[in-house]
Amino acid sequence: MLTPQDDLIGHQLPTTFDQIDNSDPAWMERLWYTGHPVPSGDLIFDIGLGYHPNRNVMDAFAGVAVPGRQWNFRASRRLRPDPLSTRVGPLSIEVVEGLRRHRLALGENASGIRFEIEFVSELNPHEEKAHLRRRDGRVTENMARAQQLGRYQGWLEFDGRRVEIDSTRWMGQRDHSWGVRAEMRSDETAPPLTFYPPFFYCWTTAQFANRGLHIFFKERAPGDKIYLSGEEVFTAGTRVSGRNQLVDVRHEARWHDDPHGQSMESMQLQLSFADGSERPVSVRVLPTRYFLKGGLYGGLGGWFHGDDRGKLYFEHDVWDLNDPATRRRVRTLADQVIEVRDGDEVGYGIIEYGVGKGYAMYDSVQLHPPI
Repeated sequence: MLTPQDDLIGHQLPTTFDQIDNSDPAWMERLWYTGHPVPSGDLIFDIGLGYHPNRNVMDAFAGVAVPGRQWNFRASRRLRPDPLSTRVGPLSIEVVEGLRRHRLALGENASGIRFEIEFVSELNPHEEKAHLRRRDGRVTENMARAQQLGRYQGWLEFDGRRVEIDSTRWMGQRDHSWGVRAEMRSDETAPPLTFYPPFFYCWTTAQFANRGLHIFFKERAPGDKIYLSGEEVFTAGTRVSGRNQLVDVRHEARWHDDPHGQSMESMQLQLSFADGSERPVSVRVLPTRYFLKGGLYGGLGGWFHGDDRGKLYFEHDVWDLNDPATRRRVRTLADQVIEVRDGDEVGYGIIEYGVGKGYAMYDSVQLHPPI
């Protein structure tokens, strides 16, 4: 169907913008944002939106977490007849200026979460290396993804509180991905669950005064990388060089004695870059994290990304993260605030991690699910 976007150039198929080049239901496009104040890192917000053209669905979420508590809002709508509007009920995302300014808003709703927030980029974006996987000859993932670091400004309300978001204190990152995405099922109420062989994965960002780090790796065994993508990025608009690409990462993580899940305490990284340079980086993991089950990652209560919940649907909840049953339900996957030391500079960002059973390091956390 024709939409206003079809008046713009940039078509890559002999059809309208609301159609893609295949009918795989796993094809999706996702916008994601998270921000936190520094240096305290005592609060984090997560916001995301998913476009599922072959399922005729757009879904979205927004959430806030402080140590020990998390608030969630989730929404879904049928995609057509408004396929390219990045709005689901009261939640909207607007790209005001590509690679520069994005506006995020959540209006009145029963969750009590409301906000008007603007992301303003500080640094050049990082384009991840391609994600391509096959299983038994079938493509299970073929996806592009990019991140960008920046500042946030605006306001946020939750739990009866109003927080002013000042760009001098609020850092964060955003992510944009599109393509066929591998299915992730970790909702124990709706088996089967995705099987994970032994692995360790870590995805992290760090933002300093005039530069940033992007680090993403997956290993089957220590040193045996099956995926690596990373880069040191600099002020937006400066020249990009392949010499700043990450070519290797070595790691040594320490873990909290957490009886309810995998909880990293700190990590020492040794980074190697394409220009031949190497340097150590120290990560201190702060207590605040947003568990991504709140945004349906892996599924929640039988609801998975892209499921048709009707013409328009909302739900919300509040989680006590000190409750053992809640922690079992939300598992491991989370965005957690970190402090990073690189030479004489201190930066801040987030980290995601997980250790699969049978990986030949970090045995102490492998009794808990990795994702």
